[in-house]
Parts: sequence; C-alpha cells; structure tokens
Amino acid sequence: MSVREADDPELFARIQEQNLLRQYDLLANCVEIGLKKGIEAFDKYTLWSLNAAAVANIAQFGGRFREQPIYVGNHIPPHFKEVPTLIDQFISVIHELWEIETHPTVLPAYALWRLNWIHPFIEGNGRTARAACYLLMCLRQGTLLPGKKIVPERIRENRQPYYQALQAADRHWADGHFNVEDLAKYLETLLIAQLTE
Repeated sequence: MSVREADDPELFARIQEQNLLRQYDLLANCVEIGLKKGIEAFDKYTLWSLNAAAVANIAQFGGRFREQPIYVGNHIPPHFKEVPTLIDQFISVIHELWEIETHPTVLPAYALWRLNWIHPFIEGNGRTARAACYLLMCLRQGTLLPGKKIVPERIRENRQPYYQALQAADRHWADGHFNVEDLAKYLETLLIAQLTE
C-alpha cells in the first residue's frame, strides 16, 4: 500500500512528515545503541531501517537496495548491481577512519555525500543520508545532540548550499580525489546553529 504524491499531495505530505518523525524516533534508538556498542552498530541494517521508516506508505520497496536504474538530475548513480559492494565499502571506510578522523563533521559529510552519490534506494535516499549523517554526528559527540531544530531539518530548509557542497564533492571525485571539505564546513555551521539556538 502506498500513496502517490500526484494522487493526493496533501495526504502524501502529511505521511511524509509523520515518517520523518518516526525516522527520528528510530534514529534516537540508533544513537543509544551506537553509544553502547560503538561504531560497529553503524551498518547496512541500520540504513535499511532508516530508509524503511522514511518511505513507509509512500513508496514500495522501502528498506531494500534498488534493483533497477535510477536517475537524479545530472547525476547517474552507479549500476544497481554495484550497490551492495559500494555500501559495504562505504561502511568499511566509516569504520576504518572512525578512530583516525576525529573532526565532528568530516565523516558525517562523507556519509551524506557518499550515500547520495550511490543512491542505494528507490526512494528516500536524501532522507536516509541525512539521518545517517546525523547519527554519525551524535556518535562522534557521544550524545543525542540537543536543539529544537536538528541538522537534517536545517538542510531541508535551505537546500541550495547543500546541493552545492554535494556537487563540489562530486567534482573532486570525478577528478580522482576524495574531498568533502565544503560539505564538512557546511555541516559544521548547521551543527553550531543547532547547538547554540
């Protein structure tokens, strides 16, 4: 069962907002577990759950990797057969760099960019990437971060700098370099705003 935006935009928007609230509740659980178990708790099962919560009743195949091509503006994500391996590599990078890269927003920026770049799901990739990014921010800080408006909400409110930072990381990657510096700085400003407002 799913509601299409074209059929009932008001109901679709309401369900999408309710899904984000449920996803945040799940995210809070993930933070609690991650604080007990460490970075090893960040895995593909967590991503599947965050995606399923984000797209419940508005998209079929929530919480499963896509098995078809998908197109996102000018970006053509990798072939769907590559998705499981790319996700394994992505998670491995997070785990391997967790103790090395201690800046509060670099690995969250990597997660935000890489999940959007892979686009592993049919729907809800941005919502899942923002949730994963925030999960890593909380784990890096050792707590569920306080604030009335969290980083993912701040991204949704003003997407242009977000898109520009993602595109900068894409350009670096296309040139054979890994660089999420613009995205990390952007996230840092949002995190500071969350913690100080």
